[in-house]
Amino acid sequence: MSEQKFNKSRRSFVKKTAAVSTAAAVGPWIVSPKVLASSGEVNVLLWSDYCPPGFLNSFKEKTGITVNFTGIGSNEEIINKMKATKGKGFDVCSPTNMRSLQWEPLGLIQPIDYGRIPNVKNLNPAMLAVGDTEWNFGGTGSHWLPQIWGTEGVAWRSDKWSPSRAGEMPSYGDIWNKDVEGKTMMRPHSGMLGAGLYLETTGALEPGAMRNAYSDEATMRKTWQVVTDFCIKNKSQVKLFWNDADSQKNGFMSGGVVVGQTWDGPPTVQMKEGKPVIYRAPIEGALAWVDGLTISSAAANIDETYAFLDYCFDPEAAGRSIDGGGVADWGQHGYNSAVLGADKYASAEYGKWFNDIYPGDALGNLWAWPREPQWYADVRTEYRNKFVNA
Repeated sequence: MSEQKFNKSRRSFVKKTAAVSTAAAVGPWIVSPKVLASSGEVNVLLWSDYCPPGFLNSFKEKTGITVNFTGIGSNEEIINKMKATKGKGFDVCSPTNMRSLQWEPLGLIQPIDYGRIPNVKNLNPAMLAVGDTEWNFGGTGSHWLPQIWGTEGVAWRSDKWSPSRAGEMPSYGDIWNKDVEGKTMMRPHSGMLGAGLYLETTGALEPGAMRNAYSDEATMRKTWQVVTDFCIKNKSQVKLFWNDADSQKNGFMSGGVVVGQTWDGPPTVQMKEGKPVIYRAPIEGALAWVDGLTISSAAANIDETYAFLDYCFDPEAAGRSIDGGGVADWGQHGYNSAVLGADKYASAEYGKWFNDIYPGDALGNLWAWPREPQWYADVRTEYRNKFVNA
């Protein structure tokens, strides 16, 4: 894809993000002399693949600060770990954008001082606005800054199976086809959402039913019972329920999985490594999310915390972390950055992969997760458990 077309596609995503955020100048590296002389540490609770080795080593070289990294695989895990210690032992954690309603009453994170983060100016304005509006608890200011965005869609082993539609466009419904029985994988609760979006196209659910389920519990239960009945009836399709990036990768390469509903990052990394795996936004719309950074209310290393946040928003560091940026041994997470200009420091092939994953109007068709109240999460877990334990 040409640079002009790639930039146009990314701009369309920015507009999409701005539309859903309420429904949903690169500067120098600047830190205080105190931090530059630090031999301190910062304790971060982030998604398991978000801090590649090159990022951690570079941060250490620039600041003298050691990152004590605890990897997680779900928003529930983040909340549970923070609740268990009342935030103690962690300085930074990384909830997803739609979880603000669950975090506000907990009192586990604190307002963020933008004045201590020079690189905040590099953040995508539409994504930054999510923190300013949905994470502005009690009018005290944003408690969340965007770091990485991505999607959940459909991936498959290209040497064993491919979608039958023109352009090899997948559907969530492909996971439930009998030709791949016993060879699919998903994360239970989001796999059920994908099944529901597919059922909207078959007439089993009304169009828009999965989004309307967020309106009240009675509506949700009516919709999710249909989805749960369908998933239980067809549970023989599922080979693996995954819970993190590595289990997705292993599912394809050693777990007997042929097609699955996955995050974009793990299979994209495999694509770039030359493995026979393809990830693409499905026809119903890829599930879109933005993971952010927050500061624990019990953070013990404040100067180091702000230095870490600022480095996360440095375009060069953020861009290299997407796919290594051509730097040996840097590592990669395979997602997309909320930092403007980061793509310039990714590899020359980043634009090509991006276009392959989001062809045509895929960016305009993203299904952005709505804000999720605690009652919704609780009821969803109830139906999720019925499916998994059936």
